[in-house]
Amino acid sequence: MLSKRGETRVEEKTPEEVDEGWWAAVLADEDAFQTPKKETLAKPNTSPAMATVDWQRVKTLYEDDEIVTLKVHGYNRGGLLVQDEGIQGFVPVSHLVDMPNGIDEEERRRKLAAYVGQSLELKVIECEPSLERIVLSERAAQAGEGRRKELFHSLKNGEVVRGIVTNVTEFGVFVDLGGVEGLVHVSELSWGRVQHPGEILRLGQEIQALVLQISEESSRVALSIKRLQLNPWETIAKRYNPGDVITATITSIMRFGAFARLEEGVEGLIHISTINVPSDTKDLDEAYCISIQIEEDWDWAWLILNETPIG
Repeated sequence: MLSKRGETRVEEKTPEEVDEGWWAAVLADEDAFQTPKKETLAKPNTSPAMATVDWQRVKTLYEDDEIVTLKVHGYNRGGLLVQDEGIQGFVPVSHLVDMPNGIDEEERRRKLAAYVGQSLELKVIECEPSLERIVLSERAAQAGEGRRKELFHSLKNGEVVRGIVTNVTEFGVFVDLGGVEGLVHVSELSWGRVQHPGEILRLGQEIQALVLQISEESSRVALSIKRLQLNPWETIAKRYNPGDVITATITSIMRFGAFARLEEGVEGLIHISTINVPSDTKDLDEAYCISIQIEEDWDWAWLILNETPIG
């Protein structure tokens, strides 16, 4: 799959450099949400050929962005287990070209089982000898050999690119840029609060994103969707004044209060101490008009429920 890159660049403001703390948070999230290794549905073949991995060969395949043909010898909930003499690794479901989106667990298991015994053309997308970790991608191989190198040399910070959503996780969304996968962290999806990335994007969706940072050494491309739009907090003082009473939408109710959306990307907290709700009320919408009073500064809106009963 070739990247559909536009010529657009965001000139108004240079994207902030993503530091290692940002990446560390992403990796911590990824570890927290990965499928446990014990959740294996089919045991791999433990042949002597798998006992030793030729790490130099794997490293060469990775660095030269070459395609390798490997045989599927097993699977688990997250993907396929592949091997050849001197190499064994894992192909995540999101990196399989013919795996449908949105299927149930039983259908996923059936389709993964059907791969066993087949040979796939793959690219090594992660090679970490210290962790004994080799991750491969059928999707990346579709772009052809050397494509990753081309992309890393041509991508620029601040550039707007097009890609296809390949995986939606709790911590963000992975996007195929045509041989390289970029990550839109959950914090870069919207200026507003995001409960789950799946609320905003879906698998297979074509999107535009802003390139925040590129690291060929670690094969990382940080992307942002929200920065394609102006930050609504930067101009909010032109639209609202402290003391205004306006209509808003309750988006979630927590034990300490409720969050309300003034507009897309702008939410504030109504603390429980400011809410006077009848004991027999099950829903705030049933008791009061959803209107709020703005207080505090514009880094965060502290809201007060307008106690005007409906009717």
